[in-house]
Amino acid sequence: MTARFVAGLCLVLGLAGSFGVQPNLAEALGEGGQANLTADLNHIFDDPALARALVGVRVESLARPGVIYERNASSLVVPASNMKLFTFAAAAERLGWDFAFETRLEAAGTIADGVLTGDLVVVGGGDPSIASQDFGPAPLFGEWAAALAQAGIRRVNGRIIGDDHVFDEATLGAGWAWDYLADGYAAPVGGLNYNENEAVVRVWPGEAPGDPVRVELSPPGHGLEVSNTLKTGDATSKASIDFARLPGSARLTISGTVPAGGRMITETASIDNPTRFFVEAFRLALADRGIRVTAGAWDLDDVTDPPAAARRVIARRQSLPLSALSGYWLKVSQNFYAETLFKTLGRAPGQPGSAEGGRRAVREVLTAWGIPPDSYVMYDGSGLSRYNYVTAAGIVTVLRHVWEDPKLRGPFVAAMPVAGHDGTLSSRMKNTALDANVEAKTGTIANVRSLSGFVETAAHEKLVFSMIVNHFTADTAQVDAVVEKALVRLVAKD
Repeated sequence: MTARFVAGLCLVLGLAGSFGVQPNLAEALGEGGQANLTADLNHIFDDPALARALVGVRVESLARPGVIYERNASSLVVPASNMKLFTFAAAAERLGWDFAFETRLEAAGTIADGVLTGDLVVVGGGDPSIASQDFGPAPLFGEWAAALAQAGIRRVNGRIIGDDHVFDEATLGAGWAWDYLADGYAAPVGGLNYNENEAVVRVWPGEAPGDPVRVELSPPGHGLEVSNTLKTGDATSKASIDFARLPGSARLTISGTVPAGGRMITETASIDNPTRFFVEAFRLALADRGIRVTAGAWDLDDVTDPPAAARRVIARRQSLPLSALSGYWLKVSQNFYAETLFKTLGRAPGQPGSAEGGRRAVREVLTAWGIPPDSYVMYDGSGLSRYNYVTAAGIVTVLRHVWEDPKLRGPFVAAMPVAGHDGTLSSRMKNTALDANVEAKTGTIANVRSLSGFVETAAHEKLVFSMIVNHFTADTAQVDAVVEKALVRLVAKD
């Protein structure tokens, strides 16, 4: 940080004082400095944009115990995607960074003259990372086609059956709102998952107002029945695309308008049944490679005559370890991955993974870390649920524990978005004192904005913070500006 920038910052905030490098923020501030800091932060959070809001804040130094600043830090607030920090921390603690998901392809029946008389069974382990490529089939399906050929199978006189029983049958989170269930970010979770359980929707506007709008969905096998009521609007208008689909239905209604002559627009829509999506996509990929399956693709739950118990394992697929997967899903705040980990935490011998089991596992971890069970309410693993509540103090305690545990810190912090550079913070705080200096998890649902993580002061001291705003009516950009102004004040101590 340049001296000119710091001096300018002082003028903006109405501050004065010395900015020499000090070993510890709290010690350097002294009583007067601490009072000034508290007064300045109080003034920042008293911004009119937050006049009707509930703001929960906690800031601590990682160099020593003690609170630098707090505001409603023990009040329960809706965290949005900051809930993922609880899920991620518990997964790292319970599962370990080397944990990987496994998916198996098995043959039930006899193989003779290139024909499997019986069924192919795909046994899911909850892997969230098996995905389509370039709007087509997953590379895994080509690998499995080769494995079938190597096993002498060129035709299946039977079915492809998906076994998703590693998890329970509840695919949606408690407290999720009906009006966004068709959107990709609210994709259902199953024991067998494909392409993050969402279809890619590509939209091509017409050349003139009133022209038809072309829509294509991929990858093959999504099973959605599209009702397209999109219209081409004026060339100066903004795109407005809405999805509607009821749970249990494959009918997806796409409505809204797109600007005439505009570029292709890409959105994502949730699919209905994850298991059927996987096995149907696999069946189509096998057909493209000349391997016919005569009796179609099925969810095991819909089969009245289950496959034979004696099976031969044809292929296994292991995901990347948790340490690698987390570098993707936490940075982009992928709800689907969080819910998959949540249910994985909830598995027990003889019991499928469930949200209730996930809640129990997270509670055990957090209690061991000194976080009172009455200081949070957890219904899902991603933060989509309106039933979730946390305290800013609880989040700071989790982040402090992670920071102080050598086995957790590295991969955990590396997975968090970096201000101005990647993930959900890639476009925020650029060219400020916070650029590349904040590692934090964002959170957004209607009337909720949260940011929790780590920041380093001008004195090279690491701070841990949580700032959560609920019940605001201002634009989210105004809320972000207040939070970022508070972080800048913490960085530029007096």
